[in-house]
Amino acid sequence: MDRTNRGRIVRGLAMTLAAAVGGSLTIAPAIADDVTAEAPTVSWGACPKDVADEAVGMQCAEVPVPLDYDQPDGTKITVMISRVASAKPADRLGVLMLNPGGPGLALSQPADMINLGLPTSVTDSYDLIGMDPRGIGHSTPVHCGFTAEEDYRGNVAPWAKDAAAVARQAKAAKAVAERCAANDKDSILPHLSTANIARDMDHIRGLLGEKKISYYGASYGTALGSTYASMFPERTDRVVIDSNLGATTSNRASIRRFGLGMEDRFGDFATYLAERHDSYGLGRTPGQVRKNYLAMGEKLDQQPIAGVDGALFRFTTFASLYGDSSFLPQARLWQSLVDGDESAVRRNLDHDQLAGAPGVPPVSDPTSRAAEPSPYDNIWSAYLGITCNDSPFPRDVRTYQRDVAQDRKRYPLFGAASANITPCAYWPEPAEKPATITDDGPANILILQNLRDPATPHRGGELARAKFGDRARLVSIDQGGHGAYVYNDNACGLDVTTSYLVDGTFPDDDVFCPATKGSGLKLDAAGKQRRADTLKRLDR
Repeated sequence: MDRTNRGRIVRGLAMTLAAAVGGSLTIAPAIADDVTAEAPTVSWGACPKDVADEAVGMQCAEVPVPLDYDQPDGTKITVMISRVASAKPADRLGVLMLNPGGPGLALSQPADMINLGLPTSVTDSYDLIGMDPRGIGHSTPVHCGFTAEEDYRGNVAPWAKDAAAVARQAKAAKAVAERCAANDKDSILPHLSTANIARDMDHIRGLLGEKKISYYGASYGTALGSTYASMFPERTDRVVIDSNLGATTSNRASIRRFGLGMEDRFGDFATYLAERHDSYGLGRTPGQVRKNYLAMGEKLDQQPIAGVDGALFRFTTFASLYGDSSFLPQARLWQSLVDGDESAVRRNLDHDQLAGAPGVPPVSDPTSRAAEPSPYDNIWSAYLGITCNDSPFPRDVRTYQRDVAQDRKRYPLFGAASANITPCAYWPEPAEKPATITDDGPANILILQNLRDPATPHRGGELARAKFGDRARLVSIDQGGHGAYVYNDNACGLDVTTSYLVDGTFPDDDVFCPATKGSGLKLDAAGKQRRADTLKRLDR
């Protein structure tokens, strides 16, 4: 689930694989006496061109980290980090590490957050630090070897209409896991884990010369933030986790909650369509829209239109719920499916946005590019490595068949997809146990949670709050979509978060933020345009 951007998170939602090693290690919190601050040793320079083009003024650096922290003097890999330095060094509080989720590309995150409207009081107070996590992007990459022809498409498995469909997906999932194991020539995949990424973060903290770090993470970034705050509690300053998994990993339970999340969020989309029935003809009431959605999915299960079957239709609808700006293109796609207009379906199918969807028709004839690497090979491979290494998944196909049948009834909009089997069922057992969220540490964790989030339902925030205990406060925001701070613009949610990051104002108790009209972001015309351009580029 990823938060570098909506398009990447949609792709990031659609991945899972890798290879692990034997052995077990119980993770314990770091000892407070270990907190040290050395002189900075990072050499900053120009960022790679593909990042620099979208991030003017940002600096980058390569940092060596141990591949295996049990062998700190052994093989090293590189992690690339980025920085936008505080514009007012006199007001600088420290560093704010950023992770938008996925796990996925995050090197451009400092610039992206600024362009989305991150308040200047925050950018004055911190050096913003981004990072491509180990195995991803400009860090030492991993590759399962997916080609354009076989494009693996996801941890969001296809909708399964029956037990036979689960069995077919099991064969595909097993093949993906085997492909990853066979192509891991440098044995990097077994060392991809959220715990190791947290260790990398702490290693980077030391190289930056910081005694403590502040942190903002969204979606999967909440698992990473929860892990760091549990492994290194005394090395955290101000921690904000936004759109929560409720755990230190993206696991079977959090993936199944996509079904719940779509039920929570679909009403916003249905209301939008009902108010525009004269334009799209998809239902005069939210109830009619829901009924028509279910009927369209069943119809496409039997007779796809222009390559769009029921599984893809359900997935594109789920993906469109991440942000309100996606309602319009999804409405047009749905309308063209109702009309049976194949040319319109093809026009409305946004191949860039939907590139991670299971079964999306390729933009060009795959036979003409069969041997070409998939452009998503690295990000899918790393996602699968981290997710499957982090926690055990059920092994028995019958378990998934039972869960799919249960969730198809419980969450009819999307449950039979989110409960379906993924390559993690065929992964080696995790090399170490994941970190456990602990309530032993400073009270410095602000949990942000939209009430109607399709990917990380409010339940995830509740779980994180309960596990952190008095260390945390939960800010529940009456809005829909994935991502609360800056990605959405509720004035109350923005103010509570900014006040905490800048002034250290930690709420005395949990906070409820009612829905607000208009944007809580104070942007001039140029800022609004930068935000709109960034949201469009990030497929938000």
